[in-house]
Amino acid sequence: MKNTIALFASSRRHGNTGQLLDAIAAPLDIEIIDLNDHQFSDFDYDNLHKDDDFQKIFERVLAFDHIIFASPVYWYAVSPPMKRFLDRISDYLSFDELLDKGRQLRGKTGYVVSTSISEQIDASFINAFKDTFDYLGMNFGGCIHCDCSSGDFKIENHQQEIDAFIKKLRMAQ
Repeated sequence: MKNTIALFASSRRHGNTGQLLDAIAAPLDIEIIDLNDHQFSDFDYDNLHKDDDFQKIFERVLAFDHIIFASPVYWYAVSPPMKRFLDRISDYLSFDELLDKGRQLRGKTGYVVSTSISEQIDASFINAFKDTFDYLGMNFGGCIHCDCSSGDFKIENHQQEIDAFIKKLRMAQ
């Protein structure tokens, strides 16, 4: 799917969230950026880290209209690399030379892919994304959340949800 990219952030690339994202991305040929493969620092008000990997990743993401954010639920929140990525978007809202690029997020659609040991996604987790998308002028395209409390992710337990999410992505193109 040439108009969609996925950002993945978890401590295990092939853990539950990674397997769920792969089940979605593979049939649609979606590029996945594993944030753990890149070095980027926390946001700072002096833009001291402008030469790390963040700008390269962010500018790649701007080339797509649909962005999947994939993270397990860690203590009701996103994983640390995903939080750092979301925080660093502030670079593109705070520094004059980057504002025009930051505004390119407006009108793009964000999706959320997550796993946890709960049947339902925690409201604080999904609302953080919804509020962020709203603030950035992005549309919220939807979410898929899979309960992995019974142990490891088993695709057959979630195939119906995965197929519905894939259909949603196809229809958005």
